[in-house]
Amino acid sequence: MNLLLWGVLPYLAIGLLVGGAIWRYRYDKFGWTTRSSQLYESRLLRIGSPLFHFGLLLVVGGHIMGLVIPESWTAKAGISEHGYHLTAVVLGGIAGVATLAGITILIFRRRTVRSVFAATTKNDKLMYVVLVLALVAGLATTVLANGSGDGYNYRATVAPWFRSLFILQPRIADMAAVPFAFKLHTLIGMALFAIWPFTRLIHAFAAPVQYLFRPYLVYRSRDDKTGLRPARPGWDR
Repeated sequence: MNLLLWGVLPYLAIGLLVGGAIWRYRYDKFGWTTRSSQLYESRLLRIGSPLFHFGLLLVVGGHIMGLVIPESWTAKAGISEHGYHLTAVVLGGIAGVATLAGITILIFRRRTVRSVFAATTKNDKLMYVVLVLALVAGLATTVLANGSGDGYNYRATVAPWFRSLFILQPRIADMAAVPFAFKLHTLIGMALFAIWPFTRLIHAFAAPVQYLFRPYLVYRSRDDKTGLRPARPGWDR
């Protein structure tokens, strides 16, 4: 069972994520969108969307910090284990609450505004369920597991297992020994990545990053003297 959960399922999830994204781009290129519903309702969207997206950016940053960066690197930088976990609990708790509050507002809006609900697909409904479960499980592991007692050093077990997946040598024994809350959060996370390409979350791969680096747009007033012939009044034949 451990081999299936921590040595096989991760690669199935990665395969669905990458393969599904390629398939979606090839056969549904114009569907890489959230199908904006701002025209239907904007008041709740202005509150829920920034909470969700900015909170999610912090959540993703926290996961990168905890899973990708080895514990030895932060130790060399002078960050103690206690200081790291304290920062993770405080910032992770704030980011998790903000993200969860944002998605709650967005789901409430989608369910109560008839025109927005009509544009919701079955895949989107499944995505919302899995996404909320992932957020709740992640918040529970952050606050309950690391915020009480001595906490749990997941960077000595979960993080090495995560990094080992990318060198095709999964450290299954590391994940077999972690607490149930971390296992549950990991499984829900894999399910979220597996369904990602088939939902509106695909728009995250089409973020307009190039807008940050494009040249400035220059606007000039029209010169009435330019042109080959004088402008005519609109009512003239």
